[in-house]
Amino acid sequence: MSLDAEPDEVDAIVEAWHRERPDVDVAPMQVLSRVSRLARHVDRVRKEAFSAHGLESWEFDVLAALRRSGEPYVLSPGRLVAETLVTSGTMTNRVDRLTTRGLVERQPDPADRRGVLVRLTAAGREQVDGALAELMRSEAGILADLSPTDADTLASALRTLTRPFRTPS
Repeated sequence: MSLDAEPDEVDAIVEAWHRERPDVDVAPMQVLSRVSRLARHVDRVRKEAFSAHGLESWEFDVLAALRRSGEPYVLSPGRLVAETLVTSGTMTNRVDRLTTRGLVERQPDPADRRGVLVRLTAAGREQVDGALAELMRSEAGILADLSPTDADTLASALRTLTRPFRTPS
């Protein structure tokens, strides 16, 4: 533990394991238990930010993928599947529900008469933009105790840790 860090719950857990199982190296808990606890807090903050704008997390994911695609905010269902890491059946259900809410619309694919494209509506853009702004305020609050340098260092370390789990593009 660094000299400026105040002990937390994970320190107590690691200390107890050292006492009870000195034969097991529990050093990975120092990092991964904190990541796990932080993930739970981040999930809660995200749900609150999305809920404040009338969205579920999955709705934000689909709308955000469309919004990030740039004008005219249109993607194929297959591209949405790749962006959100869900099955095509799940995506069909999600697009149906978002269409009912007026947040997206289906349109014919001009390059494939049998295909469809999904387009973000003005209402969908307004909701996803508001939710994103709220989310960034909330997430900035989570990171407020880190210096910009520490945040960059942490982002780099996490990028390295997640490398084996990346989905091929």
